[in-house]
Amino acid sequence: MTTAEIANRLVEDCRKGDFEGAQKDLFAEDAVSIEPHGTDDFAKETHGLDAIIEKGKKWGEMVEEMHSCTVSEPLVADQSFAVTMTMDVTMKGRGRANMTELCIYHVKDGKVVSEQFFM
Repeated sequence: MTTAEIANRLVEDCRKGDFEGAQKDLFAEDAVSIEPHGTDDFAKETHGLDAIIEKGKKWGEMVEEMHSCTVSEPLVADQSFAVTMTMDVTMKGRGRANMTELCIYHVKDGKVVSEQFFM
């Protein structure tokens, strides 16, 4: 798959709420996920697809209710792309919040090899 095809598929899956499906289909086994500074709930870096999927499950367990999630159209370069993701979510024990992240993905050999999030 090209970078643009991967970007479009990731956006499509995320808009459906199928984050794990996107990861299983599009990410390399040795992918890395990098969280923003100041994120207390997760390690700064998560290595490997299985660990990234587990991180997603842990995040899902922290969510009381997802009110909405929007994902922008991707901005695509040769081997990377970026989207913004905005979530209106109620977190268990923390209340409701709107969160917007800039999500940057790097692609190599037809797979996402890294993702990094900025608030």
